Formats: sequence, C-alpha cells, structure tokens
Amino acid sequence: MTNPRDLIDQLEEMPRIREALGLKVVPRFTTAQKAFSRLSTLLWRVLLKASASLLEQGRIAVIDASGFERHYASHFYTRRTKLKISAIKTTLLGDVKSLAIIDLHLTTTRRHDTQVAPRLAMRNLDAFTVLIGDKGYDDRRFRFLLRREGKRPLIKHREFKFWDRSANARINSKLYAKRSLLETINSMIKRKYGSWVSSRAWHRQFREIVAKCVMHNLELALKAMTFIVAGGQIL
Repeated sequence: MTNPRDLIDQLEEMPRIREALGLKVVPRFTTAQKAFSRLSTLLWRVLLKASASLLEQGRIAVIDASGFERHYASHFYTRRTKLKISAIKTTLLGDVKSLAIIDLHLTTTRRHDTQVAPRLAMRNLDAFTVLIGDKGYDDRRFRFLLRREGKRPLIKHREFKFWDRSANARINSKLYAKRSLLETINSMIKRKYGSWVSSRAWHRQFREIVAKCVMHNLELALKAMTFIVAGGQIL
C-alpha cells in the first residue's frame, strides 16, 4: 500500500493518470493524508463488501488470523517496555472459490480467536454455508451458534479426549485442506501491498489494512473480467 508521500511522487510521473483523475495540479501529500483520514472505517467496510460482490463466490468460507507489523515501531523497545503490541491482529474471512476477502476483524489486543469469530460469522451469514477453521476456533458455543443458523462448522477439535480424535478423523480431509487457501490469500495481499502499515494512529492503521483487502478484491475482479473479455484465453 503506497503511503501519501510516495503516492504524490508517483502522480507527478504519471500524466495520463492525472488526466484520468482530472488533476490539473498535483496536491501536497498532506492533502491525500487528510482525505484518507476523513474516510471512516465503516465506509471502507462497505467498499470491501462491494468489491467482494464483484466476484462469483461459492458457499464455503474459511477463517484465520494473521498480523500486520507496525514497521515504524522499534521491536526492541516494544519487547523491552511491554507497553505496545507490535502487530495488528487481523482475522480474515475469505471465500474459497473466488479467493476474495468477505470481511475482516482488526484488533490491537490479545483477544482470543473464539471471541472474534462469532462476531465475524454472524454478520456474514448470507455469505457461506460451510465455515472452515483450525483448532484455534474450537469452541462449543461457537459451533452451536453456527448450527443454530443452519451453517456447518468444519473446525477441528483440540484433542483432549479420545472422542476428540475420533471427531477429527471423521472430518472431510479434502474439504478441510481448503483452509490453506486463506494462507494463500494472506500471502497475496502481503506480497503485493506489504505486510506492514505505515500510519501511526491506530484508526488509520485499521483503514489501511481494509484498503489493502479492497485492492486485493478489485484486482481479482479485474483479472476475472479480463479473462471473460478475452474469451477465456489468458492474456
């Protein structure tokens, strides 16, 4: 994700882009920074939903957590003082068929996966019928919540008793293996747009991560439309 300074530097070297945007004068980087700050996180979430809707989605979703580093912070100082969390915990809900990001949850705390997942799943019930997750999402109440809504939780059990191992053995291994696709999505985002955030304020950091996910969905949608226009031939 380009920071405001780099964005303005790139615009100065891209006259065709300036013409398409209707920019007669290249603004200062502070203008772009203030404009980004005025866009609320809620608006970015709406844009994320809209960008995901451009892709043909299946009915299988996968959930997992990752982190985006705050690259301006000193890792030594963070560990020494124990006052800050050096990464923003990002829980992604992705679609297996299109590799789109359906929704996400962001936090700067150590909130457990079983506390985050219900909120994320309940506000996206129309996006999936099967939810795949690892053992970190093994929670009886979460499973009950999904089944009550007519959804199938494909989540492995933490193996404390023999019946936990028995339940894991009955899981469809081919379907459960699709959980790794979210790691692929996460890798795609971080390789293309960076695994860090450059903003200093936490609310702008949240918006920056959502913007990365929006750009990921838009790029997938653009590739899909290009493929269709080309008559199914990869350009």
